[in-house]
Amino acid sequence: MIGSIGGMGGAGSVGGYGDQGAWRRRLASLRTLDWTLILVVVALSVVGALLVRSATFQLLTEQGKDPEAFFKRHMLNLVIGFVLGGVATMLDYRLLRAYVPILYVLACVGLVLVLTPVGSTINGSHSWIVIGGGFQIQPSEFAKVGLVVLLAMLLGEPRDGEVGPGRRDILLALGLAGIPAVLIMMQPDLGTTLVFCAVVLGMLAVSGVRKRWLTGLVGGAVLAAFSAWFFGLLKPYQLARFTAFLDPSADPRGAGYNAQQARIAVGSGGVTGKGLFQGEQTGGHFVPEQQTDFIFTVAGEELGFLGAAVIITLLGVVFWRGLRIATQAADFFGTLVATGVVCWMGFQTFENVGMTLGIMPITGLPLPFVSYGGSATFANMIALGLLQAVHVRRRAFD
Repeated sequence: MIGSIGGMGGAGSVGGYGDQGAWRRRLASLRTLDWTLILVVVALSVVGALLVRSATFQLLTEQGKDPEAFFKRHMLNLVIGFVLGGVATMLDYRLLRAYVPILYVLACVGLVLVLTPVGSTINGSHSWIVIGGGFQIQPSEFAKVGLVVLLAMLLGEPRDGEVGPGRRDILLALGLAGIPAVLIMMQPDLGTTLVFCAVVLGMLAVSGVRKRWLTGLVGGAVLAAFSAWFFGLLKPYQLARFTAFLDPSADPRGAGYNAQQARIAVGSGGVTGKGLFQGEQTGGHFVPEQQTDFIFTVAGEELGFLGAAVIITLLGVVFWRGLRIATQAADFFGTLVATGVVCWMGFQTFENVGMTLGIMPITGLPLPFVSYGGSATFANMIALGLLQAVHVRRRAFD
């Protein structure tokens, strides 16, 4: 009897220790996450949600709709996005190599579908697939993720006897990256195409290609831009945006309207801003698409220079942590994945804030982790998950 009781106690104690060991392993895995990066993205998401509410509340009220509709949908998008980011974190990024061709094909299929009758035109770009219930998918956002992992696979595994990627690898990478870029230009979506160019150049530079490749690519891009203008390949509204960028006062009621109103909204905020939900320019709907492309104007008017500077600083922390993850990655594939994400987010942030301040042409790119948008939010959070996946597996034999 005593023996049986002792046996039962022994089994229970072993089971207890086993459970404790499992919990300890789970806690240890949570500690390996880059919590600074997570907390900064959470802060940006919270600020972004408040700015989205401020940008849409008054307009929806005047239209007799639910004034919280955009805010509620944005919060739902954030929840889904963080779940997707968590799934990406749990995946072993090193196994992505085997699935890169599938991801690439799916991205191209989505971009092709957009150009068929399945696609829909929203705000001048045929970039969307409407799935009903007020939800749309923008395949070009997910194509950014596919581009990053594709280039990491092609450039991160030099052939025998080669220090960096060889000519064949570089040409293959450029050719495969060019296919989705051309499909995106056909929508037309110049902003996302520019993001593709920034990612390609950044990842090529880090991969160790010779400088003449980078020089040639930059020169080719300049030549292509000039040719597109000279032969009339750009849409009239795209040309008008560049004209407005050079001189917003030339057409204040037309192409220059957005740029001029954006400057007025940001400048009116002063140092400390007018207060959250108190912006007159925002409440008066002078700046179009404030919840997406021009969300930074809401920050400038209502939070002022200090609030806008905090947002830029938080985004800078995201880039810093991303570069830190790239330098500490267990393998070169992980380094390139993290580099691609930083190039993507960094260029998009510079372009979005720059077009608001009038130092960059208007291209329609959202501000990462701040702007409203389902597809953009999901893609950004998946990219965040990829950074975390590289970070938690930074020791080669974990």
